[in-house]
Amino acid sequence: MAVLGAPIDIGASQRGTLMGPAALRTAGLLTVLDGLGFDVRDHGDLSIGEVAELDDAPPDTARHYREIQRWTRALSPRAHALARSGAIPIFLGGDHTLSMGSVNGIARHWHEVGRELFVIWLDAHADYNTPKTTLSGNMHGMSAAFLCGEPGLDGLLGDEPRASLDPDQLELFGVRSIDKPEKDLLRDRRVSIADMRRIDEFGVAVLIRRVIDKVVARNGVLHVSFDVDFLDPSLAPGVGTTVPGGATYREAHLVMEMLHDSGLVRSADIVELNPFLDERGRTARTAVELIGSLFGQQITDRTTPSNAIEPGE
Repeated sequence: MAVLGAPIDIGASQRGTLMGPAALRTAGLLTVLDGLGFDVRDHGDLSIGEVAELDDAPPDTARHYREIQRWTRALSPRAHALARSGAIPIFLGGDHTLSMGSVNGIARHWHEVGRELFVIWLDAHADYNTPKTTLSGNMHGMSAAFLCGEPGLDGLLGDEPRASLDPDQLELFGVRSIDKPEKDLLRDRRVSIADMRRIDEFGVAVLIRRVIDKVVARNGVLHVSFDVDFLDPSLAPGVGTTVPGGATYREAHLVMEMLHDSGLVRSADIVELNPFLDERGRTARTAVELIGSLFGQQITDRTTPSNAIEPGE
């Protein structure tokens, strides 16, 4: 298992997520993973100090484009290399713009080995804006759209290959805040959305099982992009974009446990943790507990499928 920090905080309107990787480590993430039997290697935090700027024309409506471009160009090849090594990469954020690089690199690897990568986006927001539709210009709200090949940020990777997902490979889960232009684009692309209304109506287990069955049917693998604002703010106050009505503690653990039991998860992001806004590390500790569940931490012993991730990877 490979852990890599990406202390980015210029993709969001509220600064402070650059402290997220340190907070997750302090809250015991590596200890939890090690206790589950994984051979964990901490690669520290990525730096963009030596990444040169490109001279393409940035979109007028994408704030801090140049710096995020450097982060994306640094993260994508690192993610690709970690996935190729056979490790299970976990990327610690930082705001959600880190996924533009991490998921692109992971998707490149799985494309090379002939398997589809599906991304489950655990988030209060759809993050499916483009420079044309955005109301704020904050690029963390464009991450999912970029990964699905939407136009407007075409120069973000420079010479790094772009491995776009088909919108059918994106699963939005727990969404409860979508801009009007963003909603129209999602409808046009027929992106799968399990918003909180659907979760209330059908329950977590039914909806997660649908995702799992879809990925299994296509011999795919899963990347979990976990924005801590997926959780209700009463559980996770340490985020800059809180939205009421999020997942409960029990719902979130069930999501993670079912994803683990599926044996499909091969990489993950943890994003948008802002320790500056947290209450005595409560959000960081909850995030660590949930990642523990994602990788096999259980209250009681249960039989897991033969293709589940084995400790040591």
